[in-house]
Amino acid sequence: MARDLKTSRLATIYEGTDVDERTLQQGQTKRRRPRSKAFRLLGPLILLACLHFTIFNSSSAFFSGHQQHTVRVPIHAEKTLSRCRDLSRTPGPSPSFYSRSTSDRFVPGTKPTLLKNAKIWTGGANGTEVVEGDIFVDKGIIKSIAPGLGGKRFAKEIRELVKSGGIEIVDVDGAWVTPGIVDSHSHLGDYPAPALSGASDGNSHAGLTLPWLRSIDGLNTHDDSYPLSISGGITTALVLPGSANAIGGQAFAIKLRETKERSPTAMLLEPPADLNGTYRDTREGEEWSGHWRQMKHACGENPSRVYSGTRMDTFWAFRKAYDTARQLKEKQDAFCSKALSGEWTDLGEFPDDLQWDALVDVLRGRVRVQAHCYEAVDLDDLIRLTNEFKFSLAAVHHAHEAYLVPEVLKKAYGHPPSVAIFAANARYKREAYRGSEFAARILSDNGLTVVMKSDHSVLNSRYLLYEAQQAHYYGLADNLALSSVTTSAAKTIGMDHRIGYVREGYDADLVVWDSHPLALGATPAQVYIDGIAQLASPFTSHTKDSPTFQTVPEVPDFEDEIKKAIEFEGLPPLGPAEKLKSEGNVEEVIVFKGVESVWMPGVGQNGEVEVQEMFSAESVGSEHYGSVIVQNGTVLCYGDITTCSLGALSSPNVHVREVDLKGGSISPALLSFGSQLGLQEISGEASTVDGTVLEPLKGDLPSALGEGKEAVIRAVDGLQFETRDALLAYRSGTTRAITAPTSSSFTSGLSTLFSLGASHKLEDGAVIQEDVGLHVAVRHFGKAGPSVSTQIGVLRKGLVDGIDGKGIYVDVVKEKIPLVVEAHSADIIATLIALKAEIESKSSISLQLTITGATEAHLLAKELGEAGVGVIFVPSRPFPKVWEMKRLLPGPPLSKDSEISLLVKNNVTVGIGCEGSWAARNARFDVGWAALEADGQISKSQALALASTNLEKLLGGDAIVKESVRLPELVATEGGELTAFEGKVVAVIRGRTGRVDLF
Repeated sequence: MARDLKTSRLATIYEGTDVDERTLQQGQTKRRRPRSKAFRLLGPLILLACLHFTIFNSSSAFFSGHQQHTVRVPIHAEKTLSRCRDLSRTPGPSPSFYSRSTSDRFVPGTKPTLLKNAKIWTGGANGTEVVEGDIFVDKGIIKSIAPGLGGKRFAKEIRELVKSGGIEIVDVDGAWVTPGIVDSHSHLGDYPAPALSGASDGNSHAGLTLPWLRSIDGLNTHDDSYPLSISGGITTALVLPGSANAIGGQAFAIKLRETKERSPTAMLLEPPADLNGTYRDTREGEEWSGHWRQMKHACGENPSRVYSGTRMDTFWAFRKAYDTARQLKEKQDAFCSKALSGEWTDLGEFPDDLQWDALVDVLRGRVRVQAHCYEAVDLDDLIRLTNEFKFSLAAVHHAHEAYLVPEVLKKAYGHPPSVAIFAANARYKREAYRGSEFAARILSDNGLTVVMKSDHSVLNSRYLLYEAQQAHYYGLADNLALSSVTTSAAKTIGMDHRIGYVREGYDADLVVWDSHPLALGATPAQVYIDGIAQLASPFTSHTKDSPTFQTVPEVPDFEDEIKKAIEFEGLPPLGPAEKLKSEGNVEEVIVFKGVESVWMPGVGQNGEVEVQEMFSAESVGSEHYGSVIVQNGTVLCYGDITTCSLGALSSPNVHVREVDLKGGSISPALLSFGSQLGLQEISGEASTVDGTVLEPLKGDLPSALGEGKEAVIRAVDGLQFETRDALLAYRSGTTRAITAPTSSSFTSGLSTLFSLGASHKLEDGAVIQEDVGLHVAVRHFGKAGPSVSTQIGVLRKGLVDGIDGKGIYVDVVKEKIPLVVEAHSADIIATLIALKAEIESKSSISLQLTITGATEAHLLAKELGEAGVGVIFVPSRPFPKVWEMKRLLPGPPLSKDSEISLLVKNNVTVGIGCEGSWAARNARFDVGWAALEADGQISKSQALALASTNLEKLLGGDAIVKESVRLPELVATEGGELTAFEGKVVAVIRGRTGRVDLF
């Protein structure tokens, strides 16, 4: 502004009158002493008298020796001047905010709460501060954090409340308590679950730059995700518009708890003051800058794809929009410069435009800009844009290449943005291809703030903490990992004055955990939002009571991998460092020492194949870890040094290699199922995927395929090897995959079993079994797809034809391969159980039926067990994506049983899979998590079987299982077990090929 933004108080008095300009100017420059109330009342009367004299005696000079000049002050001058004053103010809490005694979100009638004996991660001291004591909560605010009944200040008050029964006292018995988790990138409510037509409001297709749109206007309060996300500790989420537009509109922060009003507005956390058309939330006697606005930007593929343009088009749209906003800002500044100087003559109205005011506020530094941006080219474009138009970024989101260009981000106007990322989700489109699990660590090493986000429902925000846990596993410091979903996330959305910390005066958003928050499977024992407990009858795991789960996991060293991620620009070599195999007369022998346990597939007492513990240093009472000797990919012996030594070797010509596992283990290699692993490199790139099977029920099948068994599509024909997701899974202990042809309807085809560590199809052991199972899907495909009854009818006819030796189901009814049916609805699953009984009644066969997906299978746990139908949960933890997944069993803390533990109790053979190829690497953690939330109902061996021997039984049958027992594929981990955050995979023992791969 050309002049100081001070307002003439005389303008308030002279509204709507002609005033001598010099009098106004004098009134602006003189300091005013405080006056008594009586004088303040008398002053306007005197001044009005002067005005009367001035107006009606214009022929005589008011100031001797000066020409009289009057101006017309508009009736709303004070409001206009107030608005002008606010233009240069940075949003934030009001001056009285920190003296508040009651939260603006307090629900009258809510009792105070005292959490006793807590171990409190406060978020202070850069996430390193831990305090032991009590937390006293009242009126939606943390009143005190102190030892012993809330500390001295509130002891008397609390004792009185105890006497009257007016307080809830919860002894958390040393449990960890953290701030509520903050998701800085969510689409909760705007992409509600289950997905239904007319309910999705995430993207507009009305243009590239739409800063006037608001996510709050599409927020659905009936999203089934809210209680699920709360059960994962989420208390606040920033709901962003989608990324189809360069400027998608304004975002809004919400608290997730249900409100009495049941409206989106009631969920808002600090809505901008102009939400409902009023310019600012004026507080009596107090100057205040108002609340932050939030806005979504997006670069790269998404806006280019939606609007059939290029990056050049997108950034021209950005520049054009910002130039429009800049011009409007300059007009406003010129207007306010005159208004604040008392130059009202012919000034007109404040230049305003409802469509562009939010973008003008970006230029004024009053908006937190959240930018979806992946690649270096897009990040560089965005940073140049900030410097051209002088605005700051709150965060770049997704930002899969940000770790490669940290110095670019540091050149952003004002300050470097936070970087909001996934932990391991990458390679789903070209922009994400160079994504690295080490990005969080690298970014933090470069002084940038890391935030983990869900992009709900891309990832289920219920498990946002799992993103922080993975980031910690791959190298991010524990204090920064926890901060990434609490304090850093709160700062990024401009709410760290009230959430993101456990501090006096802050909102009472708290999570009580059943284990250390960075421990695998950590689950809320209770969640408080605004001081209100959100879990009615929480269930948590008693198996997590051991000290191991109450401390920060000791994660592996990935320093070499981190360096290579940078050196190779996100595409480091992923194959084994060495492939050891006996050649000629020399036998390659590997001695694994420092072994804490050995687990292998074997035949149990009931004749069934199961995972068995073969050795445990602890169980045999050994003072030292054991050893395992492997020759030609075969385990020769395991045990302590006296029972397993080099004397067991069968050949004198050996080359011995020692590998110290440092308390690690040998476990069965895991198997992946459910994704298109091996049939795609980048799921969003047509040139890198096998494609989708044509649907005969729609008449799509070309005659060239013929009829009958020959027409079945085989996944083995489209296999791709050495995809990055396959190699990453291999390095993580998931060494094999069963993959079915990609289908979007009823028909799929024959799945195949292959090695993720092979270089090509013709390599020894690359294809383990060409055809494994016959796959179909019975789903609600909508109006465009065949009806459920049609699908069942076709399946029935095919099976009956198979009994007669005809058609594609012959091998199924001959019990050579299983029938694998994707189904989620309990009603469809019930029909399939009945169909199995019907077919078996017509012949002497025992139909092997496996249900995959299976979200509602828990409703038929008993019936599935009695019918001998196996189940594979895909994904391993449920989410109500569509209507037929709505009746899920959520697991702890919302239900005592998980879907897995309940079916295991009912003697159902259960396996687990994953939906995305990128997630195959996490099978090791998925099985560990499944055991932990089963509260002791699933043993360690049963957990390992979920992604190994059980999947082999359910998808391939006895032949594959027996072969796995004869020539097992095993994984060696250093520092801990395969299913724990402490372990790091260092070797794969390939019994089928007689090879050991070292990493």
